[in-house]
Amino acid sequence: MQRSEFLSRRTLLAVSAGIAATRWAGAATPAAAPLGKITVAGWSKPISEITNLLAEPEKGFFKARGVELAYLPGAGGGDALRNTLSGQGDVAFTDPGSFFMALDKGEKLTAIYDIYPQNVFNVVSLQSSGIRTPADLKGKRIGVYSLSSGTRQNLLVLLHQAGLKESDVTIVVTGLLNFAPLLQGQVDATAATDTGLAVGRRKGLGAVNVMQVRDYLNVSSDLFVVRNEVLAQKKALLRAFLQGYRDSAAWMMAHPEDAAALAVKVAIDGTQQDANLEVIRLRNASAQPSVPGQPLGAFNLASLQKAADAYRALGLVQHGIRVADVVDASLLPVA
Repeated sequence: MQRSEFLSRRTLLAVSAGIAATRWAGAATPAAAPLGKITVAGWSKPISEITNLLAEPEKGFFKARGVELAYLPGAGGGDALRNTLSGQGDVAFTDPGSFFMALDKGEKLTAIYDIYPQNVFNVVSLQSSGIRTPADLKGKRIGVYSLSSGTRQNLLVLLHQAGLKESDVTIVVTGLLNFAPLLQGQVDATAATDTGLAVGRRKGLGAVNVMQVRDYLNVSSDLFVVRNEVLAQKKALLRAFLQGYRDSAAWMMAHPEDAAALAVKVAIDGTQQDANLEVIRLRNASAQPSVPGQPLGAFNLASLQKAADAYRALGLVQHGIRVADVVDASLLPVA
């Protein structure tokens, strides 16, 4: 387990048991009265780390809450927001940076659930590069998944901690989970996620230096974000959606082995069950609240505010963002 520093497996199971996760051990649950359809505009294709969403046809977590779930793939958090703003999606699965930049452009949006309160992003370099700290990135070529991805946004947050701006480095788009450019010398370092790094190590990445963004600012990795008009019109449906999501996340925490087996069938990258299990355990850890004792989905407003302030300092947003004004925790499941 690569991320045991967050929580031990025993603690994860205890937390999930406390929110009644074990009720999802078996077959699909009978459906509640239909409330409507929710389309999640994702940042990724259907990959193993979102197995709890992909499990819906078999497990029926959302159906049990009266929600018909659909998943719209994307290529980065910015893509997820664009698909939501266009009306193709109801809920964006996006990163805080993309959220802040959309708000700065005048979009009317609200975050309703913190999917991964623990930061999962990092910057990886070969040990021979001499890159050990954010300051060492100055003048270097750095890979990102895409220009609209959380890898770029979190890289910029990391640079900010060293007093650097985007113009102090050269950003290169390398694609999802792609360490080949690093190994081939096309970039000096690459921004990635914990799961991306785990996959890379399984494929023979070798000895590398890893800078964890959370060690500098443990800002949330992903949020559920909705248009304000959707929030006003569909509160009951969104509340049921979040209950279904919480149930699915709790199931994956309590039964990671079952989720890893299911990922073989439902995830495009899920061919190896042991690799799925590693990825799923990492995601279970990142879903834990950053403030002990809070329920799944709870926001850390102080951390998000620090991130919003960093984006303004970097010049990525032109206006101050008061995070408390663009977060609504009223729909969070309480039991």
